[in-house]
Formats: sequence, C-alpha cells, structure tokens
Amino acid sequence: MALTRVKLERFTAFDSLDLELSPGINVFIGANGTGKTHLMKVCYAACDVSKTGASFSEKLVEVFLPSNRRLGRLVKRRGKSVRGAVEISRKDQSLRTSFSNHTKLARSAQVTGAAKWAASSIESVYIPVKEMLSNAPGFRSLYSQREIHFEAVYADILQRAYKPLLRGPVDQTRKRLLDMQKAVEGKVSLQNEEFFLRNRQGNLEFTLLAEGMRKLGLLWLLIQNGTLSGGSVMFWDEPETNLNPKLFGTVMETLLELQRIGVQIFFATHDYVILKELDLRRKPADEVAFHSLYRSTDGKIECDTVDNYLDIHPNAIADAFDSLYDREVKRSIQGMR
Repeated sequence: MALTRVKLERFTAFDSLDLELSPGINVFIGANGTGKTHLMKVCYAACDVSKTGASFSEKLVEVFLPSNRRLGRLVKRRGKSVRGAVEISRKDQSLRTSFSNHTKLARSAQVTGAAKWAASSIESVYIPVKEMLSNAPGFRSLYSQREIHFEAVYADILQRAYKPLLRGPVDQTRKRLLDMQKAVEGKVSLQNEEFFLRNRQGNLEFTLLAEGMRKLGLLWLLIQNGTLSGGSVMFWDEPETNLNPKLFGTVMETLLELQRIGVQIFFATHDYVILKELDLRRKPADEVAFHSLYRSTDGKIECDTVDNYLDIHPNAIADAFDSLYDREVKRSIQGMR
C-alpha cells in the first residue's frame, strides 16, 4: 500500500510541510540543506516499523542519530520550548509522533495510529549514498553488539541484501527486470557474508569492483531476492554517485519498470542527466512527481510539486547547466573577435 502524504511540523530543517506523494516515482531535487534526505528517511522509518512493529519514534532516532540519541534534538531549533511532529499517511491510515525539544527518550514521545499502521506491513528498502556491500563481512554482528555511530539505514540495507533468493522459477516480470541489469556483467553471489560478482572470469570480490558497479549489483540483488516487488517501497539517495553517466539510462529505465509493476519509488538527485533520462524514457502512463525543495525569501523550506520535468520550478540543477552553457557561448564569441 503506497504512502500518500507526509506532514512535518518543526522537524529538523522544516517549519511546516504538507506533501502529497505519487504512488509511482517521487523525485526530490533542491539545493543542499533543503531536506531531501530527511524526507526520505522519515518515510522509510514509517515503512520499516510497519513490518518490524518497532516504535516509530525510536526508528527516527536510529535513522537520524541525533546527539546522545535525544529525540528532542530533531525539533527545529527555536531557542524556546516547542513541539515537533511527523505524520505519514497511506489511504485511510496515518502514523503520527510528536515530541518537544526537551524530549530525551524516544519512548516519551506521543505516538498515534501505531496499531492500525502495523496491521498491514510494507516491504521497504533504503539505499544510502555510501555503498555497503563491500563492507558487509562482520558489520551486522558489530552493529547489533556495539554502540557504533552508524545510522540504521546502513545495517538495514545489508539485512535486505542478505535475504535468500525466492523459491521457484523466476517469473517473467523479474526476468525482464534482471535482463535490464546486464550492465552488472555477471551475477551477485554470497559466501560467508562476503559478496562477489560471478562472471566468466570467476568470482570477483566486491572490494575490487568499481563503486558504481557495486550499486548496480545491489539493485540486481534486491530484484533477484524479491525485496523489490509489487507493493514495496524503495528509497535511493543520490543514485548517480560514483556511477558512469552512460549507465544512468539503465538505472532510470529499471526504476520506471519497477514503478510499472507497483513499486513506489523515492529518490533524491543533484544530477541533470538523471532527470533528463527519466524524463525522456517515461511513458504517458508512468506516474512521476518532481518535488522541488527551496528556501523562500523568509528562509523557510517550501516545496513545489509538478508531474512534468519542464514545469519544475525552481530547478537548481537546470539553472546550473544553463549558466554553464551561457558562459561557454560567451567564451566562444569572445574567442571569435
């Protein structure tokens, strides 16, 4: 069941935000510090607790890691006593938590809608900017037994990657998706918590692969083991990181195909080519929403949502490329004099 809305009140960098979500692909763009990653983490935390039954407030602490794990530090700083709140909705269900900037423990927060929210679970995955498969051996046991300063998304992605393959033959939908991932140039395998890329040359450990190829390998693995299937929700922070631009089209085509089989997708990007590949490859029936985050004249974060790339405003990515083009033309003209 797709997420339909996210509301934030005095949470991290946000004063107030009420955002309607697409059941297909949600693209977050905007300058650094406008809350793209924060929005995805909030939504991911809500999805994850629907499956684990854990506390929503505690999951927020785990994915944001405020100092000393004090939940109240996630409230937007005002210098006085104030309350913050997060609310995530899907169809006729809402999960909400509220707390003050003085709240220390997650269990002290007020949470509503948790029982109904957990009654129907959501399969979800969050792919962080930092690639984790090459660091997999021993990480899960270390994370579970020691206080190490890693956000929960890093342990969670390994948990999804370690899932065994689905039983039975590969259905046609997954086969089509896996065929699209030929850029991986092999199949991902697992031996004693260590990931390898198996191809004609044998098994190549992930530590020896280019980081961009590791990302494609992870995407292949999540499709292969059924984590990414109809009804699931995927979050991907800056998919372009360390990936050759020639492969951007493959990634966007895969995301569009996942959307077509019922996967709700969220990703944040700073890359013009990623946006254009998505725009050029989408079909009329594809559901895509572009959420442009920006700071208004009074410094508050606002969001403008459109379903057409050309309507994005403001578009910091396109503005940067327009500036480069204008400067290139100006230099060329000056060189002709």
